[in-house]
Order: sequence, then C-alpha cells, then structure tokens
Amino acid sequence: MPSSVIRFFRYAPDRRELKVTFVSGRVYVYEDVPAELAAAFKDARAKGTFFNQHIRDRYACHEITREYSGQAGS
Repeated sequence: MPSSVIRFFRYAPDRRELKVTFVSGRVYVYEDVPAELAAAFKDARAKGTFFNQHIRDRYACHEITREYSGQAGS
C-alpha cells in the first residue's frame, strides 16, 4: 500500500471505525464509515486521493495520536 500520505489503516467493521495513520505519525479514527467504503479504500490504487475525495471532511473523526503512541497527554 504505498502512499506518500498514509502509512497504514485498519477498519473495525463491528464499530464501523476506520483508523488511519499518516506518514506524519498522526493517527485519526473516522466514525460510522460503511464497510463498502472501507473496502473501496483498501482496493484504491491512490490511497491519498481516495481518502481526500471520499473520507476526509465527510465523516466525524478524532485524533488519537497520543493514546495510540503511548504518550501521556499534557
């Protein structure tokens, strides 16, 4: 899955959550993402383009970078 923007992602179908880790190290969870969209994202040749067109700014999200990396909050 080579991408200049997205390092990796994981979809939790039971919670309909898409966790995306960016090459910057920031991690976000996108909520209520349909399984069909997550599958299309997985199959997309250009992950960054697909993400920007179909996921970014279309689904509620929150950043979990600190808790995901194990760092304490300030």
